[in-house]
Formats: sequence, C-alpha cells, structure tokens
Amino acid sequence: MKLADNKATLSFSNGSPSIEMPVYSGSVGPDVIDIRKLYGQSGMFTYDPGFLSTASCQSGITFIDGDKGELLYRGYPIEQLASHGDFLDTCYLLLKGDLPNTEESASFHKLVNNHTMVNEQMQFFLRGFRRDAHPMAVLTGLVGALSAFYHDSTDINNPKHREISAIRLIAKMPTLVAMAYKYGVGQPFQYPQNNLSYSGNFLRMMFGVPCEEYKVNPVLERALDRIFILHADHEQNASTSTVRLCGSSGTNPFAAIAAGVACLWGPAHGGANEACLNMLDDIQRMGGISKVGEFMEQVKDKNSGVKLMGFGHRVYKNYDPRAKLMQETCNEVLAELGLENDPLFQLAKALEKIALEDEYFVSRKLYPNVDFYSGIVLSAIGIPVNLFTGIFSLARTVGWIAQWNEMISDPEYKIGRPRQLYTGATRREIKA
Repeated sequence: MKLADNKATLSFSNGSPSIEMPVYSGSVGPDVIDIRKLYGQSGMFTYDPGFLSTASCQSGITFIDGDKGELLYRGYPIEQLASHGDFLDTCYLLLKGDLPNTEESASFHKLVNNHTMVNEQMQFFLRGFRRDAHPMAVLTGLVGALSAFYHDSTDINNPKHREISAIRLIAKMPTLVAMAYKYGVGQPFQYPQNNLSYSGNFLRMMFGVPCEEYKVNPVLERALDRIFILHADHEQNASTSTVRLCGSSGTNPFAAIAAGVACLWGPAHGGANEACLNMLDDIQRMGGISKVGEFMEQVKDKNSGVKLMGFGHRVYKNYDPRAKLMQETCNEVLAELGLENDPLFQLAKALEKIALEDEYFVSRKLYPNVDFYSGIVLSAIGIPVNLFTGIFSLARTVGWIAQWNEMISDPEYKIGRPRQLYTGATRREIKA
C-alpha cells in the first residue's frame, strides 16, 4: 500500500481537537483511512459490526469488485482461470503469486500428488465418530488432528515448514473428505492414486470400490475441477477472517484451517449450496414445478418468511462472475449424465427462468449465484447434500493457507483483538 496525497480529518462537536489520519491506496479498490492511532489520540474506538467498513489487513491475493461483478486471483479474472487453467495451477498462483510455467506446473502437480495419503492411524480416529455424524463435524476433527500426525512442520516462523504444511493440507484434504463420506456410508476407504488428476483422484476415492475398476468421467472431472477453482478464495470472508484471526495467535496451520472449516459449516456461508438443494427438495414435496409460481410469490411477500436460496449475493451487486461459468458446467454435466429431464433439475430451471425474467427479482438483482448451480452439479455427480460444504472446504483450503501464510509473512501482523462498545451493567457491589 502507498500513502495517498490527501489526509482524513476527524472533528468533534464537543470542542475536542481534530485528529488527522493518513489515507492509504491499494493497487485497485477504495482508499482506506488508517485509524490505528485513533484510540491513543482520542480515547475512542470505531464501531463497525461485522467489520463491513473496516480493512483488517492488506493482501495481494484476491480482489472483488462487487459493483462490476469482478473476481481476480492475483490479478487474473476468475473466468479466464476457470476456462483455461486447472485447479493445481490455480493453487500455485494463489500460493506463489504467479502462474507456473510448464516445468513448474509439472513439479507442483507431482509434489501434491506425492502427499495425498494420510497416516493410517487416521482410520482409527474416524471410527470414534458415529456413522450418521454430519461430515463437517467429522472433517473439523480430522483437519485439526493432522497437527498430531504432522508436527514436524508446525514451526510457523520457518518458511519451509509453512510451505510443507501448505502442500500437505492441499494434498490431503480430498482424501479426508472422501474418507468422511466412505465412513458414513459404510464402504471401505479408497487409497489415492498418484497417476490421476487432483479432481479425478477425488472422484475415484469417493465413488470407487475395491471390487471393480473405477473409470473417471472426463466431463465430471472437469466440472469438479472448475468448482474447485471458483471456490478457491474469496477475499476476506467469514471463514478466511477466522483462519487469519485464529492463526494470529501463533497456532499451527492445521488448527487454523480447522477453525476455517468450522466457520464454513454455517448455512449463511459455506452451507448456502446445501440450503439451496434443501429448498428445491421442499418445493418438490409441495408439488414440484406446478408450485414454483406460488413459491416465488411467497418469496416476494416479506411477511411469509419464505427465503429464496441460491440467488443474489451480499458482495456482488450485479451478476456473480462465477455463476455464468457454473451455469455452463451445470448444463454440460446434466447433458453428459442424461439428467436434463430429472424432476428436481427441471424445477431448478423453472426457478432460474422466473428469477431472470420477473421484474421483482431482476430489479433487485437477485440473479442465480454460484451456490445455485454448484449445488445442482454436485448433486448430479452423486455427492450427497450434507457433503457439499465439505467440497467447499476442500476447494477453499488453498485460499485459507495462502491468506494465513501472507499474514504470518507480514512484518506488521499482530494478534487479532477486536474492541467492543460495552452496554452491560456498570460496576456494582455484592450486598453483604
């Protein structure tokens, strides 16, 4: 960041002296007012619930322009990366700052593929969970437990250790997600195969069984790879901020990423595509396509309490740039699997049509977002709804670890310590 030419002046109506604060500019996006010395100079804090107007850090990883509907990874538009790249090359970009050349790409792919196995003891750790446990509960425990098995790379002040832990997390997360799924359905775990792609390997670990050879469908492989790319990072969202805040205490990276997984579990964050599919199931039980119009009218009624999931976005004020790419992928997957006429997916298309044509939704820019289409794709592939957020965690791990590493490398980083506006009881005494 660089110092802007202008300064901000804060004045007070009670006669207290004004305070001048520096203004900084990033490479793109709004300028920021530096309030770090505000408390020392005025004895006051700022009040910003949810930190919606506060930059908690400086970062060079991801940039979002919600008004334009733009998402950049290290300066590259998401649509270009999703159309022309693969997930591991995107991981390299997020971790190192530039896309790899041919040699670097091959080396990085090999490095990740060689670390996909997890310690055999993790199988016994899994067996401590109930079979019907939510996969996110299992995954939170498994990721946190990695620090017990790989404590040789937890010195956060050692850049080499940080690199090793990053590779381990990216490589092992698909294995853990697949293990959580297999455990829940009572099938034997499938070991990873290093000759397969990142996404192809995950599909095999999910759906392969020892009694027959599993052949990776290239259409599904590419669809899953695109989902991973589109969800790899998304600036300072709730889970990323959680990873940074947790990591700011100096804890090991596995614990910090486990905190991110736990945060992502929330329905307002990573659980959005799961909530979308549950909404479609509810409409289907109500009567299916014939009830879509009635359902959308209920959505318009603020007093009905009915919410439309998978449409609109709190950051993107126009179209979610990831949604168009996911829409194309959705159509490709449904065509490949012959599911164009499946009742649930026909229902989703009917919802999409109304949202894109009805003035109520168009005027409010409630367009289908990435969660709407990714939920349909994941369901078509055969991934159960309760594992959707686990897939999201898998994809977002690289973003979390890149953000965590950036924070640790920043000489200005401090342990997070948000302030508060206290509104409770003032000091009082216990009566003898």
